[in-house]
Order: sequence, then structure tokens, then C-alpha cells
Amino acid sequence: MQGVTVVDHPLVQHKLTIMRKKETSTASFRRLLREISLLLGYEVTRELELTSTRIDTPLEPMDAPTLEGKKLVFASVLRAGNGLLEGLLDLVPAARVAHVGLYRDPDTLRPVEYFFKAPSDLADRLVIVVDPMLATANSAIAAVEKLKERGATNLRFLCLLAAPEGVEKFRAAHPDVPVVTAAIDSHLNDHGYIVPGLGDAGDRMYGTK
Repeated sequence: MQGVTVVDHPLVQHKLTIMRKKETSTASFRRLLREISLLLGYEVTRELELTSTRIDTPLEPMDAPTLEGKKLVFASVLRAGNGLLEGLLDLVPAARVAHVGLYRDPDTLRPVEYFFKAPSDLADRLVIVVDPMLATANSAIAAVEKLKERGATNLRFLCLLAAPEGVEKFRAAHPDVPVVTAAIDSHLNDHGYIVPGLGDAGDRMYGTK
């Protein structure tokens, strides 16, 4: 799919398989999500712009590569996005963080906003939106729309799993936002869950039902 990168690294796929298993414990699921977010984060940050700076090594001075521009922003779609966020902050500790509070109405499957907090200068930063599941895409679309309203122009979307229906809908709404995921599964069921999927990522991460 155009604009979509599936990270097929063996470690990503192995960890994802363990997370899919229904018998995997809450503690293990949470740990694996943090680990896999580091690997996905490597891919989603692959094209960060670099400049050079003069440094002194123990042997001699040199011009060495360093990240250019303002620090990037990780925008977590609450609550499940925080599972990816923790690993990404291990990778880029100086990143800014935005929180977009959305929940899915069980009847309409439409997103309902209840919280939003972000840095004020989003227009000057790369914003990586994180949510484990791209299912109906309603929440992802709403989150990106909200961030664009606040000035964001350079965005990427990172998820653990995606459904073909969600990818198609998201790309139609935001063709300028690349998607990075570990897998695109078969389809959505009648309740808007990804199949075969791994269940509700937030519930599995926090041990709730």
C-alpha cells in the first residue's frame, strides 16, 4: 500500500506473535509492547534530518552528524498509545510529548475527545502520532485532524497492527501522513476489532476488561 511501511524485521514479527497469544500475561504484553516500540521507532525516525557539528574525539577533532532542527514530538492517542510512547521515549528521551484523549463510542464506533495537550510550536516539529491499533481509523483520523488544527504540518503515524479498511480510510483522509506498522491483518469484525489481531491493546496492557 502506498504510504505504508510494514516493518518485517524478524525481532518485530517474533515479539508480535507472542503478544498475539491470548495466554500472554499483562506484564509480558506490556514489556513486549515497550520493546517492539523501540524497533518500530527505529523505522519511523529513519528519515530525520541531520546536520553536522564540530566535536573533539580522544584522537582528533571532526565534523560529526547530529539531529537538525527542533526536537520531535510523540503524540500519544490515549490510553493505549502510552504503551508505545514509553519505548519511544527510551529511544529519544529529549522528545516533546503530546496527549490526545479519545475513546471509541461502542455504538457508533466514532471517536469522542476528552483531553488534548500539546507543545505550542507544532508547526516547527516532526510529530509522530502513536496508537497500537489502526482499526476503523476513526480515532487516528480525529487525532491527526486535531494536531493539524494546532499547526502540525509534518506528521507520521505509528501503530502496531492495522486493518486494510483502516489503512485505506486513514490514507484517504490524510494522504500526507505516512503510516508505519508491524503488520496489516486480514479484516475488521462486526465490532470494529482487527482480525486475527490481538484483542484490545489497552485492556491487555493495563489488565482491564
